[in-house]
Amino acid sequence: DGCSAYCSTGATFSAQAEPLADIQTLRQYTEWMKDLLTVLTDGRYKIVSFGTDIERNNVCVYGVFTGTHLAGGPCPPTGKTATTDYVYMMQFTDGKISHMTKTWNSASAFKQLGWG
Repeated sequence: DGCSAYCSTGATFSAQAEPLADIQTLRQYTEWMKDLLTVLTDGRYKIVSFGTDIERNNVCVYGVFTGTHLAGGPCPPTGKTATTDYVYMMQFTDGKISHMTKTWNSASAFKQLGWG
């Protein structure tokens, strides 16, 4: 809900990462991330790079997410930590995000967590 003020109604989402294959809207993605943080309860991120392309109306953000499997999830808590790179490409229409693509190596992250 906190993100909705910055997004177009029905903003779409895409990613080639297997855990996100069925997610098609930005709202679904934000809910997925909210759920992930109930499993990786110390989840945090660091923005490494931020770029704006005014001509194409998009913004790219490169970050590093770190989280430890401390509760719930696909198996009992492993206590293992993942540090994983990701890139968001946000397309803007009328000043709001209309589409976001996430580039992320989920297999590497899940292996670090002991899920793979």
